[in-house]
Amino acid sequence: MSKPPLLIRLCAPRGFCAGVVRAIDAVEEALKRYGAPVYVRHEIVHNRYVVDGLKAKGAIFVDELDEIPQGSTAPVIFSAHGVPKSVPEAAKARNLFALDATCPLVTKVHREAELHHKRGRTVIFIGHRHHPEVVGTMGQLPEGAVVLVETVEDVAALSALDADRLAYATQTTLSVDDTREIVSALEARFPGIHGPHKEDICYATTNRQDAVKHVAPTVDAMIVVGSPNSSNSQRLKETAERAGCRIARLILRAEDIDWSLYGGIASLGITAGASAPEILVEEIIDAFAARYDVRVETVSTADESVFFPLPRALREAAAE
Repeated sequence: MSKPPLLIRLCAPRGFCAGVVRAIDAVEEALKRYGAPVYVRHEIVHNRYVVDGLKAKGAIFVDELDEIPQGSTAPVIFSAHGVPKSVPEAAKARNLFALDATCPLVTKVHREAELHHKRGRTVIFIGHRHHPEVVGTMGQLPEGAVVLVETVEDVAALSALDADRLAYATQTTLSVDDTREIVSALEARFPGIHGPHKEDICYATTNRQDAVKHVAPTVDAMIVVGSPNSSNSQRLKETAERAGCRIARLILRAEDIDWSLYGGIASLGITAGASAPEILVEEIIDAFAARYDVRVETVSTADESVFFPLPRALREAAAE
């Protein structure tokens, strides 16, 4: 029997961003240079396939530094999401060999928050409670110096703030549209509030959401390749739904595809979150090609050429 035709519209950009590449490269370079084990505090990026691959090479993932044996001389790497100031302080107190793989665009937000604090401003931080990036950013400042808001309703509920001494910052992986609404609510309520010099939502998040907005209305279904705990991947799924795609799913591997959803489709959009490797996209395309006569069309909405060098300690070690 002949297979039914299927047009796959492949979003570009998709997949790994410069910050994720830098973080993964940092773990692999440390393993190559210092040997196993290399400890990593929290998932280096939010993708189980990537984490499992690094585990197989000798990386050991821990939730907290106290899981690392006393007297260890092995490197410990901080994830791309960033960490509170208390973490590198604790590593220094234990004489741990710490390497910071925080994405430079997250570090930018940290520095902005610190600058606002020095100028006497309370920082209103837009983000998702308990996300590692939010925990890390709020942990740059003393308790009470940062107020978290997640929704427009949270803005309306804010109280006991000096309207003349306020600033806002945002998590780098949020929905562009949701964040715009929250920022508008903040500016309407606090007209003198100070914002970032350059938008905090990173280029990769914005570009991937723009590509989905372009593709999602033109296809019968949309697949976002990524992990459920990946903020930017979840936002891509929501973006597809908002753009009018009736079937939008976030999946990690081809084995997770619910084939009952795709029986009557003639077109499929595929993208990948910033922590999802291209091999998983190819795996999903191959799975559809086994059932459909697939034609792949790439839809490009932006070019990306951003590169971040390895953490300084690894660059210096490589130079030696």
